Amino acid sequence: MSQASARPQAVFLEGPLMRHVAVMTATSSVGLMAVFVVDLLSLLYVSWLGRPEATAGVGFATIVLYLMVSVNVGLMIAVTALTSRSIGAGDRPAARRIAGSTMALSALVALVISLAALPLLPWLLSLLGARDQSHAVALSFLHIVLPSNVLMAIGMGLSGILRAIGDARRAMFVTLGGGIVTAGLDPLLIFGFGLGPDGAAIAIVLARIIICAIGFHGCVVVHGMIERPRLSFIRQDGARTFAIAGPAILTNLSNPIANAVFASVVARFGDAAVAALAIMDRLVPVAFGVLFALSGAVGPILGQNWGAGRFDRMRRGLSDAAIFAGASVLVSWALLFAFRGAIVSAFHATGLTAELVLFFCLIAGPMWIFVGMLFVANAAFNNLGMPFLSTLFSWGRATLGTMPLAFLGAHLAGPKGALAGSALGAVAFGVLALVFAFRGITRLERKAAERRAAIDLPGKDTLLSSP
Repeated sequence: MSQASARPQAVFLEGPLMRHVAVMTATSSVGLMAVFVVDLLSLLYVSWLGRPEATAGVGFATIVLYLMVSVNVGLMIAVTALTSRSIGAGDRPAARRIAGSTMALSALVALVISLAALPLLPWLLSLLGARDQSHAVALSFLHIVLPSNVLMAIGMGLSGILRAIGDARRAMFVTLGGGIVTAGLDPLLIFGFGLGPDGAAIAIVLARIIICAIGFHGCVVVHGMIERPRLSFIRQDGARTFAIAGPAILTNLSNPIANAVFASVVARFGDAAVAALAIMDRLVPVAFGVLFALSGAVGPILGQNWGAGRFDRMRRGLSDAAIFAGASVLVSWALLFAFRGAIVSAFHATGLTAELVLFFCLIAGPMWIFVGMLFVANAAFNNLGMPFLSTLFSWGRATLGTMPLAFLGAHLAGPKGALAGSALGAVAFGVLALVFAFRGITRLERKAAERRAAIDLPGKDTLLSSP
């Protein structure tokens, strides 16, 4: 039997859950970290041009791109959740149909929002605080990268399908391939061809083409897991897709929108402060990329076990993921603290830029322990039919937990105060979200028990048919 025709097994129903969490996270981390490291290197190369306005411009452009990627991530969550659930229930035809329908919807949504955003870019960048040369750099960067957003949505969806199957290795290759291509092209285009920040943008577009090609090979050629989308299937699966994707998109938008507000606060202190923010935005996914990978790895594990009715394993998987998140943050924080001086030197940061980066390395750890809890809880909410809670807690942290404290901190202690204020809001929302995730699993278990009891009742036909 060929690989394409082989039935994908629900691999997460057996074996130690911590091992599943670690393996899925580690393989996903390799691909994600490759992308994040390359993004960091791209900004590093741009900073070597010796133009703070160029570094700030790429930082402003990144905030806008995060808005687009957040929508793509929400759609990927729907692809992964619905596909993994069908595989856990042993229904391969439904998994193939849903994969095709959700991929088509993802591409369509990404295309529409990209076309809608292009004419709004000058206004949006001005709203963020971009001025003069930093505005021009950001606008040029986005004009090159934004049209390729549909490729990013497709590539992320293909990676999500591979994780839903349990093929962590090929899911890793999707993002790893894009990262390798970008790493090779960045210095060539930025310095070799003298394209500066535009060279980094072109490298991103070429990498997205590679990401799609690798994902297509794994999903279609190797596993045969995507049925050709039909209009009737898209209509049939659209409601379920957007029931998950809609709240997930709102959830994911909370962070870049909070970042945009925070950037507007920091922009008051000049391009040097914005350049520091751009460096921090690149450091975060590299230092804490395991958390981003973990949130994607937990979903298929919980989804398959929910499809099989294994609520005991769902609870254990959630607790193991939270423990794994806390341990990884402590390690990352120690490394940030130890290499804070080297980081500042590598970016040739001086003055206020250097001060803010050093301060970030000191305070990042405690904040991200609680952000990790929120990520794990959100993965549970999005994959277990409770996406509203994911939206509620994420926006709670981004608004009540970030904005007022950032404004207050900036007023009292400048940009360092803004950083400290934004860090405090993660504590309460991370803890509460994890508590609600465990309660959600208990509620699902109770409902399943009630359904079984109703089916087993004598005279159930009479009971179920009565008004």
